[in-house]
Amino acid sequence: MIFFTRKVFKPIVKSVLFCLLALLLVMFSAAGCQKESAEGPADTSDQDISQEEPENKEPLVIRLEGGDWGYSSPYTHYSRGPGIFKMRLVFDSLLEKDEEGFIPWLAESWDIEDDGKTYIFNLRQGVKWHDGTEMTAEDVVFSFNYFQEHPPVSIGSIMSDKGFLMEMEAVSPYQVKITTAEADATFLEQAGTARIIPKHIWENVDNPQEYLEPEAVVGCGPYILTDYNKEHGTYRFEAFEDYWGPEPLVDVIEFVPVSDSILAFENREIDQTSVTTDLLSRFENDPEFSVVESPGFWGYRIIFNMENNEIFLNKAVRQAFSYAVDSQELIDKIERGAAIPGNPGILSRHHVMYNPNVSEYDFDPDKARELIEQENLNNDLSFTLLVGDDAEVRIGELLKEQFSKAGIEIKVESVDMKSRDSRIAEGQYQIALVGHGGWGGDPDYLRTRFSSELSHWYSGTPGYVNDEVDRLLRAQIQETDAQKRKDMIFELQKILSEDVPEIPLYNTTGYTVFSPDHYDGWMFMFDHHALSHSKLSYLTRE
Repeated sequence: MIFFTRKVFKPIVKSVLFCLLALLLVMFSAAGCQKESAEGPADTSDQDISQEEPENKEPLVIRLEGGDWGYSSPYTHYSRGPGIFKMRLVFDSLLEKDEEGFIPWLAESWDIEDDGKTYIFNLRQGVKWHDGTEMTAEDVVFSFNYFQEHPPVSIGSIMSDKGFLMEMEAVSPYQVKITTAEADATFLEQAGTARIIPKHIWENVDNPQEYLEPEAVVGCGPYILTDYNKEHGTYRFEAFEDYWGPEPLVDVIEFVPVSDSILAFENREIDQTSVTTDLLSRFENDPEFSVVESPGFWGYRIIFNMENNEIFLNKAVRQAFSYAVDSQELIDKIERGAAIPGNPGILSRHHVMYNPNVSEYDFDPDKARELIEQENLNNDLSFTLLVGDDAEVRIGELLKEQFSKAGIEIKVESVDMKSRDSRIAEGQYQIALVGHGGWGGDPDYLRTRFSSELSHWYSGTPGYVNDEVDRLLRAQIQETDAQKRKDMIFELQKILSEDVPEIPLYNTTGYTVFSPDHYDGWMFMFDHHALSHSKLSYLTRE
């Protein structure tokens, strides 16, 4: 028997432990070699994952310039572009717009039968409302019926025409059949872009314009309105997790108040801004920014109150006004060159159906005076020009100077934008300056402006009558052959350019700046001028 004293125990233990450790290392090494030789390199994926696993990704937030454009329900948003397109983040439609034209959306396909009088829409399955309820054909039929009784803020005129929409039927849970009284070239656009609303929420709402409950903004679109402050003009839209369609790339869209949008953009308070040509040099040569020029689908026009002032029924007077306008001066001084002159044929020069062969009116005050003298009207040309605020006041003052060179006296009356719009809708003006988008839309807007059969004050021209214009406007709306319809639109532009029922001053192009490192998914719609207004700007693209 061997006994170890305390003095010799420690070194012996150390020696034994060292040997055991070496033996273990050899065993592990051998095992690793055997595994590598039999199966390839040893699997270290678990270790790699634990070392390389990223932290939770921060949500992508896009901030844009705010301002109150109403509650984002189809019935309570303001009627201009920013209000419409905020609402469309929440509510989807059967069709959607990309850069080229209309694309399937809630309807994955459709058929047109009976010479353009029957439409069958095949709906996507599995579409959910924001409250989790499934969307079906019953919701689509309900929406179209409800719109006839209660037209929403933004909808095509035929969608509320009971004499046009003859029958709407849910053929199955995912198929809708619509029969119309006659063919209409604009029906697919009007029906396809109408917002679909949930039947289970709206069927008991009798006064939708006053319905401001949270349920009023339950849609099936890619974003949910989670915050709205009317006083501050702020909005917050969050991506809908169960959205049926392309996955949202942007998690949160916020609209925030800013006093100077360019300064706010440079301070990273917002992620996109418009700039004039004189400020381009601050951004266009800097790789940190991308600069995009917009198409000319937003513009200003002068409208005449022909119904309450007979002098504007005189075509020579309207032509005199056209010769008295120096569009290029307006473009240079107001838009810093970022615009194109208005087309006397009304459609924007960037429109897909623009006719370049129309009557043009170069700035010629002498020609304007000559026309006025021929009509013996020298002492009668004194008018009030109704304008909005801000830039419109400057436009009004420039027009006042231009018209004075032709012997036309103008007093500029400025009110806020909403009051100006109301005054026009009520016919309370002599001449008015109007600025808006939509100049790239379906050319049937010529009918809504100039048909004597329509008398809507805001969008139309009450008092204006031209039988040939009326005939062509009726014919083009029923023509489903694309080329024949285009020929009619070309002819209409020629006649309108000669007749001058209104004066398109210019269409803005302008520039939009953003930082692609933060977000680079922006896109235009084929008929619209604003990158931020396209729903597809925020969604995954194929």
